[in-house]
Amino acid sequence: MSQEHFKGKFEVELKYRLASKSAFLAILNSTIEHEVMLQDNLESDSYFDQQDTLLTQGKSVCIREMEPSGIKLWIVKGPQADRCEATNITDAKSARSMLRTMGYEVVLEMKKIRSIYFIGKFHITVDHLEGLGDFAEFAIMTDDEARLEDYRKELVALAAKFALTAADIEQQSYRQLQTKNNR
Repeated sequence: MSQEHFKGKFEVELKYRLASKSAFLAILNSTIEHEVMLQDNLESDSYFDQQDTLLTQGKSVCIREMEPSGIKLWIVKGPQADRCEATNITDAKSARSMLRTMGYEVVLEMKKIRSIYFIGKFHITVDHLEGLGDFAEFAIMTDDEARLEDYRKELVALAAKFALTAADIEQQSYRQLQTKNNR
């Protein structure tokens, strides 16, 4: 497993809604050289915000726990669309307590089944969210802000190998989709 795939303060990510997860995985397993990081982990995400001064200006704070891999992350996204930083943590319970001490509270809990694959410098996550469906996120993390558009074009080309097109792109974040679904 290469942690290099998850280093950088920018993330170029394209999320596609999958019509057929099995067809997507058949292409991956039959025609594309890849490495498996993990398969079918249960991810539990806790999104935090403040009651009085919401982070909704394009920012997001999340504590993520993954089982059975045991990975725990503190993730901050925004305010720019491609801005994303994550760090490994050892104690998610303490991290949640620290955020509550600072005045944050859990505003959304979300669970998904996630598999992660590496294809060259890119990573693909295949997700299932109850009530929302199946998705594939094509992504790369980088510190090189000048390369963001080039990487976006390369990700579109990679997605095309899976017969995914612009019509399949999901513009909303999982948080936005889940919030809308909960109403």
